[in-house]
Amino acid sequence: MSALKRFVGRALRVLPDALAGRLLPGEYRFRPEQVPPASAVPDTEVRLYLAPANFAGQAFRWARAVEQHVPGVGAINVMEVTATGFRHEADVAVPRGVHAASRRWQRAERAVLPRFTHLIVEAERRPFGNVLVESIEQQIAWAGQHGLSVAMLSHGSDLRDPVAHREREPDSPFHGALGAAQIAHYEQLTRDNRALLDRLGLPVFVSTPDLLQDYPSATWLPVVVDAAPWSGGPAPLERPRPVVVHAPSRAAMKGTALIEPTLRALHDEGIIEYRRLEGVPHAEMPAAYREADIVLDQFSLGIYGVAVVEALAAGRVVISHVAEQSRAVVREQTNLELPVLQARAAELEHVVRDLAAHHAARESARATAALGPGFVAAVHDGRRSADALRPFLLG
Repeated sequence: MSALKRFVGRALRVLPDALAGRLLPGEYRFRPEQVPPASAVPDTEVRLYLAPANFAGQAFRWARAVEQHVPGVGAINVMEVTATGFRHEADVAVPRGVHAASRRWQRAERAVLPRFTHLIVEAERRPFGNVLVESIEQQIAWAGQHGLSVAMLSHGSDLRDPVAHREREPDSPFHGALGAAQIAHYEQLTRDNRALLDRLGLPVFVSTPDLLQDYPSATWLPVVVDAAPWSGGPAPLERPRPVVVHAPSRAAMKGTALIEPTLRALHDEGIIEYRRLEGVPHAEMPAAYREADIVLDQFSLGIYGVAVVEALAAGRVVISHVAEQSRAVVREQTNLELPVLQARAAELEHVVRDLAAHHAARESARATAALGPGFVAAVHDGRRSADALRPFLLG
């Protein structure tokens, strides 16, 4: 942390919230009425606090999973949110400026934190705010001194090594799709984060199986999806011209530029109806998926995450590049095959044309898609996630 940041942080800490909130730049600006009360402490023997990322709403889902499947455990998640950012469901949503610099919130939160028994720190980010004064190691040390057992949780880009990824993935976004400055940023960030995890020596969880390559001693914590809103669509691939959807939440990471020319050409030929889903509220995504025959996820990273699980829950034909390492982890830990059709970007045209033109290919793809809801129920309904966390919470 730079001396300037420390100076600014200390200056803000002597100012009342009303003034500090007005002095902060851009998305960090806040008003006193935006400061939430201290987090409620569960009335259970084991009390888990997860903070501060909640990417894709997963911390909220993991909190519910352990409450439902691990007796005697209560949990809350605290999410730092931007003024304009999409807000997934969370127990406590704290505006970014409040999280960073509100003395009132930080004092109130620190007063209740010692009543929790366990802390999971997400994405190597400071869980308790105060980002301009304390380091994450100082905050973790404070938690330990106040009796909390601490674990770390990595979501993806905070840990995935761009150098190693380039070596194993020919279509890796770290070859250049992200741009030199961003690639350099991720190289430094992930190097720093892996060094931090090494220094801390705490339990480490990862949300996708591929990250076990970047931190082999970690434990896979499967993502959790509520399947109910996604289910109920018609069987896929019944119409002559399949509807193919792709939702590039981060186009450079998902390899959208590698596949979209092919998809638009197939659309113009009348082979498929291609729909690019952008700006669709998450609440409307289940309907968008149910209307599709084929869902395309990503073709650069070789992973599978929440978007794939949601498409599987909808019973769609899912095509994505999922590397054998991730498939092997699923196979070894669940005795199930991941029901996702494999294709790299260069193979996608052949796979889609085959599905559109041949009855046998359609039948085989429909059979794979029919396995999706059962796979989600077996691996991503929260039970396996609770099992992964149980030794940390009860051990």
